[in-house]
Amino acid sequence: MLPFFFLHYDNFVQRYIIYDDASTDNSQEILRLNPKVELRPMPPYSDPESRIGSALALQETCWKESRGIADWVIVTDIDEHLYHPDMYRYLAQCRAQGVTIIPALGYQMLSEQFPEHKNLLCQSLTKGACDSMYSKLNIFSPSEIDTVNYTAGRHKAAPTGHVVLPARDELLLLHYHYLDFERVRKRYAQFLTRQRKTDIAKGFGEQYSWSSEQFRDAWNLVANRLVDISRPNLRPWDTHEGPRWWRERGKLRKGLIMAKRWRTRVRARVQKFIERPQVLPTAQQRVRAHAPGR
Repeated sequence: MLPFFFLHYDNFVQRYIIYDDASTDNSQEILRLNPKVELRPMPPYSDPESRIGSALALQETCWKESRGIADWVIVTDIDEHLYHPDMYRYLAQCRAQGVTIIPALGYQMLSEQFPEHKNLLCQSLTKGACDSMYSKLNIFSPSEIDTVNYTAGRHKAAPTGHVVLPARDELLLLHYHYLDFERVRKRYAQFLTRQRKTDIAKGFGEQYSWSSEQFRDAWNLVANRLVDISRPNLRPWDTHEGPRWWRERGKLRKGLIMAKRWRTRVRARVQKFIERPQVLPTAQQRVRAHAPGR
């Protein structure tokens, strides 16, 4: 998946910090070929009985070194592609409006065949099913956020600090995991051998122990709900199904966010007329990607 990952992110990410969890394939060779990559070994597990818990501890802290260096950080897995039709301009607009976190709407992408490495997946493999499990907070401003407070798998978060949401949810998270049924089934069998005692007890990675029939049922559930994310009239902020944890934090919290957004917009407009004749994406916008647990 690494060639797809770099093909997707290289256009707007200036630096990658990738933690390799003792991979045995050719991943390290591919990573070293990209001059933007800093490859690090996965630190010793903070909880020897939990691979998931140890990864979570790293995800909570790894991005903090980018404070004062990057405008945006992306904490992600290799098969998670953040997508917007005009990503760089969208990030510049969010930054100009004072937005500090951009949760993405999740889609489980699916293909019966594994795609060719030369293809940009968000253009060549565009069918997926709405999946709120993958509606995640992958990108945020490291200098404005104090803590992210992810749940296991980063499926939800409770960020603290100067937290400002965009007015509507335009960013998508395309989860390119269901690519070739047999390939994924074999990978699940490999992942199962890496599970630790606490992971199993808490049901983390339960799908790794599915039978072929159980996995086929899950695959078909996705296949029967596919939509084309490239449709011009998709309007994901209206049509994406399922709950959005960042919009359900209580009326008081919502009121505080809206008040902060209003103050930020007023300041931005005043600053625009005083100092900035226009707001455009520039080369100064800095994006770093942190991929813990490769």
